[in-house]
Amino acid sequence: MTPPIEAAVDRAFREEWGQVVATLIRWTGDWDLAEECAQDAFALALRTWRRDGVPRRPGAWLTTAARNRAVDLLRREATGAAKLREVAGVLRTGDDAFGDDEPDVPDDRLRLIFTCCHPALALEARVALTLRTLAGLGTAEIARAFLVGEQAMAKRLARAKQKIRHAGIPYRVPPAHLLPERLPAVLAVLYLLFNEGYSATAGADLVRHDLADEAIRLARVLVRLMPDEPEAAGLLALMLLHHARRAARLDEAGDLVVLEDQDRGRWDTAQIAEGVSLLDGTLRRGRPGPYQVQAAIAACHATAARPEDTDWAQIAVLYERLARLVPSPVVELNRAVAVGMAYGPAAGLALVDALRETGALAGYHLLPAARADLLRRLGRTAEAADAYREAAGLATTEAERRYLARRLAALG
Repeated sequence: MTPPIEAAVDRAFREEWGQVVATLIRWTGDWDLAEECAQDAFALALRTWRRDGVPRRPGAWLTTAARNRAVDLLRREATGAAKLREVAGVLRTGDDAFGDDEPDVPDDRLRLIFTCCHPALALEARVALTLRTLAGLGTAEIARAFLVGEQAMAKRLARAKQKIRHAGIPYRVPPAHLLPERLPAVLAVLYLLFNEGYSATAGADLVRHDLADEAIRLARVLVRLMPDEPEAAGLLALMLLHHARRAARLDEAGDLVVLEDQDRGRWDTAQIAEGVSLLDGTLRRGRPGPYQVQAAIAACHATAARPEDTDWAQIAVLYERLARLVPSPVVELNRAVAVGMAYGPAAGLALVDALRETGALAGYHLLPAARADLLRRLGRTAEAADAYREAAGLATTEAERRYLARRLAALG
């Protein structure tokens, strides 16, 4: 069992890391300094809380500790009185450190997402940097989310930071009329953050509710900030429809329960109703985008009273539309699964095998997992067993490996 202080610091890290870093960046304008001071604050908490107990407001305690550390470091680096006055001024002004022309962004973390998503950076670099800074995700976790190697992601992050320094990109929110050009990256950040919470890419826990809850909270703020952007509402609907099933996704042992086996009585019907209502409202605008289409797919699942009531033909059509909007081998794999459910496993397997031959998803465990399920339904047991073993060897979480092992054992 984890000792209580370590558990408290771990919980504080998951809940407060993004806020502490965002606040330090806003105060100091220095990305690396903010991360370094936040790390020092958490290390100090581990020592101090064991002696003094956990403070009533851990986030405020950590922010103060990080700010004090920043003052110490900046004073050491300051070489003259003028520099010292500059440093003191930055830290003293706090909330007033930015211009009056900033739009009203009512959350430091959302403010920083817009700041990080500068158009001078490539889209993937913006998303990766924000996940690292705001969510505290490690390089390996972000690399898995992008389906690239850890070393490649580390280089990508380093290049992005270097470009920020050399280009002098300011840490500020753009004027209101420039917000839409940064919206695609902001939406991508929030969705990746949610996905990491919905289905962690590594570690012992398959689900991290703190990340999913935070992504939904930020999406709600974004919808209020940009009410005329249908994709923002579409993303919020998508998150709500997925998160509504959270109570039924794991069993008492923490093992994965697939959609068709979930107790639908444990789904959050209020959240499903909110997601469907939000989706209906945004689709009426007549500007469907990728997040709205994915929300429509999620709604097909969430509104089916029984697994056999699922409209798989409609889901296959929606995936086909999604593939036209955002071509991706992962989308094609999902479409193949839907086709297999709607028109029989042979039809789905043909699409999966065609995708497999391209090599586009080499190393992605859900490809052999989907293939194994289709082979099992066709009665090709030996081939299904091989595919389950391949998928288990590629899976990155213990919960997924246990699930695949159970499916393999059930083949007999």
